[in-house]
Amino acid sequence: MAPRSSRAPKDAVHHPLFARFYARLSTAAETRAGIGAHRAELLAGVSGRVIEIGAGNGLNFSHYPGQVSEVVAIEPERNLRRMAATAALRAEVPVDVVPGAAEALPVKSEAFDAAVTSLVLCSVRDLPRSLREIHRVLRPGGELRFYEHGRAEGRAMAMTQQALDRTVWPLLFGGCHTGRDTLAALEEAGFEIGPYRRLRVPEQGPRLPSSSHVLGVARRPAD
Repeated sequence: MAPRSSRAPKDAVHHPLFARFYARLSTAAETRAGIGAHRAELLAGVSGRVIEIGAGNGLNFSHYPGQVSEVVAIEPERNLRRMAATAALRAEVPVDVVPGAAEALPVKSEAFDAAVTSLVLCSVRDLPRSLREIHRVLRPGGELRFYEHGRAEGRAMAMTQQALDRTVWPLLFGGCHTGRDTLAALEEAGFEIGPYRRLRVPEQGPRLPSSSHVLGVARRPAD
């Protein structure tokens, strides 16, 4: 696999303290907040050659079905990448964990049948550029499986998200922005939106700025 000349630096993202915090929080949320079930839904039926952008500590890997021939997992943060590499050893499908950033994916164009993002588009530095890169590396007709934070439907919470995203939230949570309009951004990047549903995570308890999620499928149009 030949890398592109615009390949991102090996450690394009460096959040060691957040990486440790995220690893603990995300593992606990798999069962307590039901995120493990959402990951399973996200990846059900995916097949062929897959690129996962922002693999984190590799929690998706155990959910890939057997019809997946290979997963190329991109993770820019060194500590999370190390955890993902360990998780890849336990996966039932081949997983190759490599450094890189969403804005400059180190892979050839039209090389993948599917792409996966889960709780990562909220934290990329340049969302439009990242989505254009995902569009580039998918084959025509390939699909993007996404599970992301989303803009709240209520006006008051949406305004709260915007205020936090402009100030403290990204600083505290590794660049996360809770109020990005994922569906609109996908359409602007040239994707066709397929089936999706909105979620509240966790389903019970107080509603937080990070509670609004969206899970679904988008496609690169066939030529």
